[in-house]
Amino acid sequence: MIVCHCHAVSDRAIRQAVREGACSYRQVALSCQAGRSCGGCRPVVLQVMDEELGNAPAVDATPGAVAAS
Repeated sequence: MIVCHCHAVSDRAIRQAVREGACSYRQVALSCQAGRSCGGCRPVVLQVMDEELGNAPAVDATPGAVAAS
């Protein structure tokens, strides 16, 4: 899936950047260009990074459920 439309960067490229050592938004942006222009993709870039780093919050599909922090 394309995450950054300005630079045509996919979630796979972001995941690869993280696997290669990028552990901050800035490092990912420098590595694969995601988020270097308008910044509209920043929330999704951060989500993909969290998933790859194992920091994604647990999602409860129960209607009305609130995730614990």
